[in-house]
Amino acid sequence: MQKNKFIPTPKLIGYLVKFALRLSAFGIMVWLYLRDKDAFYQYTVTPLKDSFNFMHFMWFVFMGLMALHLFPTKILSMGAGKSCKENFIPVPDYSESELLKFVHNENKKSWRCMLVWLGGNSIVALLYFCEIIGKPELLLLTGFYFICDYICIIIFCPFQTFGMKNQCCVNCHIYDWGHFMMFTPMLFLGTFYSISLFFMSTAVIIRWEIKWKRHPERFWRGSNQTLSCKNCHDKTCQIKKAVRNSLLSKNK
Repeated sequence: MQKNKFIPTPKLIGYLVKFALRLSAFGIMVWLYLRDKDAFYQYTVTPLKDSFNFMHFMWFVFMGLMALHLFPTKILSMGAGKSCKENFIPVPDYSESELLKFVHNENKKSWRCMLVWLGGNSIVALLYFCEIIGKPELLLLTGFYFICDYICIIIFCPFQTFGMKNQCCVNCHIYDWGHFMMFTPMLFLGTFYSISLFFMSTAVIIRWEIKWKRHPERFWRGSNQTLSCKNCHDKTCQIKKAVRNSLLSKNK
């Protein structure tokens, strides 16, 4: 069987570079946690005017990234940019009935994914309220979710494989739910930095869902030519396919 040729597109290389940066940031968080977890958490409650530290820097990075999603620009990925009007190229004579069927199916699958996510994090909340884990662990978990976001995009996504079962990230309805998922643990910390991150991420997902409700035709490759494989510039599916094929070959 002929193997698919790997095409290192500029977008994909950019993803890999950003993934490496995220891994580095998480590595610093782990190091700070292991060195002194109480001091690690105190970084997040230290007023900016008193001392600018690594966690303040990460807060600015997070808020900046979410601002790009609230006010989309051309530098966004195709997965995030599909909600924008300028990225919609209608498929001639696309079926309205098929679009409605697509929306109905996507709504069922996506909200099942949300229930699974909230259910899993309710266990984290229970561990926190039972004092089995503390605020430093919640902060570290957020850092872990930070790298998992890119693992889902370029390596393996359980939501895609078991929940949404869509073709790729570019065609994923829940693509821009990532920030809300990432900052779920922040809700329990109760600091200015954590609450601002959580509510900013909530604003991102609300904007996304409003766009989905008003313009579902932008999210379906059956109605939006931009989302077809031949028009894709990201090509993030390449690594995922290689991982999936490798797993399947080992199971034979």
